[in-house]
Amino acid sequence: MPVSVATAIARGSRPLLAAVYRGRDDMTTMARRHLRHVYGDGLTSAELDERVRALMASYARYYMELCLLASMSPERIDKSIVFDGVDHVHEARDKGNGVIIAMPHTGNWDLAGAWLAQRVPCTAVVERLEPPELYEWFNRVRHRLRVDTVPLGPGAGPALMRALRANRIVGLLCDRDIGGTGVEVEFFGERTKLPGGPATLALRSGAPILPSAAYFDEAVGHRGVIGPPVCAERTGRLREDVVRVTQQVTRELEKLIGKAPTQWHNFQPTWPSDVARPENYGYTQR
Repeated sequence: MPVSVATAIARGSRPLLAAVYRGRDDMTTMARRHLRHVYGDGLTSAELDERVRALMASYARYYMELCLLASMSPERIDKSIVFDGVDHVHEARDKGNGVIIAMPHTGNWDLAGAWLAQRVPCTAVVERLEPPELYEWFNRVRHRLRVDTVPLGPGAGPALMRALRANRIVGLLCDRDIGGTGVEVEFFGERTKLPGGPATLALRSGAPILPSAAYFDEAVGHRGVIGPPVCAERTGRLREDVVRVTQQVTRELEKLIGKAPTQWHNFQPTWPSDVARPENYGYTQR
């Protein structure tokens, strides 16, 4: 379809998709828990419900735009998002060790990655999806948008080190410990585990970690934010340095998520308190 027609249909369908998400008790429960972590106890139940509805609408918008992204031209991508802090990327690449972009699941991170990939060579870690055809479709879309992909798994570390040695950008969504091998940190007031991959790669390669995020922005459509590098220098044993740097990255993720909590598309158990009841595991998420 013409992009204008597809956009109109998708936007018209978004309220229905958001309503379907709100009807998923497991997702709604997790959304409430996560927003309560971010906002604290200052919200009334009605205020929290309102923010849950806003989060579900944001998640529906993300999927609507993801489907449109497959047919967007480079010119349209370029005009769809405004980026702050891109100079941090160029300054980091001048040192020749590659760059690690550490992001939460906020806004339309795929669009932000596509915008950045038009300017610098990018590699992203991706989760394997079921069915395999869906995973392959996502990969084809990302490759067309100039983003190389590395599947999450045992081979990801060596592949990402090669990418950094080639002075590429490595994009890592690091607000969920998907593999269960993360580093213990304090995250919004509760101890949990988050991925230690960004810190490990930085300490081994010399690549800087740039905390970054994407947001829906009503004024300009979308906004990308790239922050200054987190200090990631060896001071002793590697494991201790990984824990220290991962906690620093976590503090930056808290700030980025705190700018738009209702755009944080994370419906997986994140803290030990999330898994207190087994019914919270009744779904999967990309």
